[in-house]
Amino acid sequence: MNPRKVESTFRPAADGTAAEAARGMVASASSHATRAGVEILEAGGNAFDAACAVAFALSVCEPHMSGLGGQTLGLLHRGDRCVALDGSSRVPARALRERIDSKTQRDGYRAATVPSTPAALAWINRHYGRLSWPEVIAPAVRIAREGYPITPLESELQERELGPFLESSSRSGARYFLRGGERPYAAGEVLQQPDLADTLEQLAKEGVESFYSGDIAQRIDADMRENDGFLRADDLALTPWPIERAPLRRRYRSTTVLTMPPPGSGRTLLLALMMLNHLDSSFLGGRSPESRHFVAETLRKALRQRHERPYDPDSYPQVENKRMLSRTFARELAASITEQIDPGLPVDPNAPVLDGWDETTHLSAMDSEGNAASITQSIELAYGAKVAANRLGFLYNNYLMACDTKDPSHPYYLRPGGVPWSSAAPAIVVRRGRPWIAMGSPGSERISSALAQFLMHVVDDSASIQEAVDRPRVHCSLGGVVSLEAGRFPGEVVEHLAERGYRIESMPEYSSALGAIQAVLRCQTRRGFQGVADRRRGGAAAGPD
Repeated sequence: MNPRKVESTFRPAADGTAAEAARGMVASASSHATRAGVEILEAGGNAFDAACAVAFALSVCEPHMSGLGGQTLGLLHRGDRCVALDGSSRVPARALRERIDSKTQRDGYRAATVPSTPAALAWINRHYGRLSWPEVIAPAVRIAREGYPITPLESELQERELGPFLESSSRSGARYFLRGGERPYAAGEVLQQPDLADTLEQLAKEGVESFYSGDIAQRIDADMRENDGFLRADDLALTPWPIERAPLRRRYRSTTVLTMPPPGSGRTLLLALMMLNHLDSSFLGGRSPESRHFVAETLRKALRQRHERPYDPDSYPQVENKRMLSRTFARELAASITEQIDPGLPVDPNAPVLDGWDETTHLSAMDSEGNAASITQSIELAYGAKVAANRLGFLYNNYLMACDTKDPSHPYYLRPGGVPWSSAAPAIVVRRGRPWIAMGSPGSERISSALAQFLMHVVDDSASIQEAVDRPRVHCSLGGVVSLEAGRFPGEVVEHLAERGYRIESMPEYSSALGAIQAVLRCQTRRGFQGVADRRRGGAAAGPD
């Protein structure tokens, strides 16, 4: 890797998706949320203050991906210490397996776990931030009150989810997020959220305790009772603060990658990188048809290990976690890749294709003091449970569907107090002992695929973070389906993969189904910061000069 080339070839973009700045950087999937973070940095806040402001703003202007009713996981790097913040939501006490079917697990009031995003952001603010709680919430209140223009993606998702919105007897989600409670907003129409603005103002004034043991908690309880949901005030009152865990870390070439331990999916990302470590950089950087096959098999094998080795960080012994990240194990897996598709892995000709932009958002922030934050938050599927908290303005999540319902011994089996299994893999790349890149992506099982390829382009081919985000991507499912932006790959690459035995799924160019990376970089060979918001989702990168 040539870090000077990585940093010197970066170019700002006129549409705001790539930017340079002198005193910090923020990247998110919403230009409004990114501006909220920059506003906080300009007011004297640090990267953690900015991250909180961006997260709250995304809860307003990206309600289809996250919100107060969801959960938040992230990495926080300050000084010489990095922590993984496990802000997992919890299964309500009344959510017993025998009371749930596939429909209630996905849509409606019974699909919701206990929201943990407010607690996670309050923890960050209290333990890492510099500005006050009301100051970091203020931009989100303003956006909710004044409104924001609906994006083409959001309009398309409202159309796609129209059925579940209207099937709810309360139609609470439709009332808040559809035009007149009945039809999708057109792109460019302005959505104002006065109830959510009031809730955020109350949260700012009374503190996060209001959400878990005060007036907001009582309103959630009443709403759930009225609509036969599981969530109650006692579930909210018993919600723990997020857990600070040790991040997982492994070397990739000349860098160290820190990422999220279980229940997140950082193990999958690190295993893929550890396998790629056994291939020459010149081979990966050359982007030959043969190298794409090896990348596809690497991603598939790493994903298989995640599914076969579910792991609970609160259980003992921790043997499976250690084996999955064993260097010997990674070397064995890498050596098992041949010129053909692995016949020992399942090939399912009927495997479902990717279903588009389903869930989750990510934000990254850095400041001039050396702090870095990489935060992934979600309400699970697009628009969560499709129902909203009455008079509070936010959607409930549908994270119960991220719990296993078949095997009681599964670490993430659906049980009271349990946590959902997450694909989130927020990451921070360290070079020469300092945070160099903060990054992350939405995309369910495609998260690790997108991030591994991004780092491969940066580290193995010395691409700028802008170019690395922009390059075409592939993803290989457990069933042997290779999804790729076919129009952006040479024909011989697609033909080579098909000949190896993969089923090819052609995706639109710049499809966000293949991830939408938000990355920021603090330059080490020159001054300043660089940031990129993946054009596959839109958004913006910006920082204070």
